[in-house]
Amino acid sequence: MLDEKTDIHPLFNGAPTTTEFKKLRKRIVRNTREAIEQYGMIAPPPRDGKLPKWLICLSGGKDSYTLLAVLHELKWRGLLPVELLACNLDQGQPNFPATVLPAFLEKMEVPHRIEYQDTYSIVMDKVPAGRTFCALCSRLRRGNLYRIAREEGCSAVVLGHHRDDILETFLMNLFHGGRLATMPPKLVNEEGDLFLYRPLAHVAEADCEAFSNAMKYPIIPCDLCGSQDGLQRQQVKQMIDGWEKNHAGRRQKMFRALTNTRPSHLLDPNLFDFLGLQTNSDLD
Repeated sequence: MLDEKTDIHPLFNGAPTTTEFKKLRKRIVRNTREAIEQYGMIAPPPRDGKLPKWLICLSGGKDSYTLLAVLHELKWRGLLPVELLACNLDQGQPNFPATVLPAFLEKMEVPHRIEYQDTYSIVMDKVPAGRTFCALCSRLRRGNLYRIAREEGCSAVVLGHHRDDILETFLMNLFHGGRLATMPPKLVNEEGDLFLYRPLAHVAEADCEAFSNAMKYPIIPCDLCGSQDGLQRQQVKQMIDGWEKNHAGRRQKMFRALTNTRPSHLLDPNLFDFLGLQTNSDLD
């Protein structure tokens, strides 16, 4: 899989040749393929033979760079029969380096669209002092991405959420939302006209960070959300990190539990017919 330089997409130009990096890259590709196949993200080809088109959402963070690279890796090797369009939504955050991503995508020969929408001002105006920005910021961003996907003829919006994001969201909902729920790897939007995919669902955050750093991609931090202290998500992340430190592999075991649900051993009567349970004597 990792062979001659002439067989590498420009996104991998200059990739380290160490055994450690090759193993990392193979693991990310393997985990991504696994999620794509397990959750049926590749639809059967339409009758007209035209490839489906995915809108890859690129924030400039380590996760979205990893997503961009691995999807192009799969497409480059004939394992992902879709057309890929990278998209960055510039939300008007102060000091956002607006030229970094366009220059990077041009250099890497990646088809892309850069969109400017000042959602930052809306968030700052609507969110009361002391409250987190994430919910409204995410909702506004998602609405614009769905619009762009429709304008570009895309069938899916593709996000860079990884395994740790999914696990943290599950615990956030458990501790603060009173429900068992997380980010699904695949869903249909409320309008019913677009898929939303998370191909990195099985990829560890540490692998995304190691990969992006090794490739020296130009990381852009999110100063809007990341500047707020005491976010519940940060607290959950620290808690999971503590568990992992004391019990190596705990994070992966917790994540695996999300794929091994037993409705009859939970308490939701909408998922399991407790009222209809019968013993053998009831059937006599």
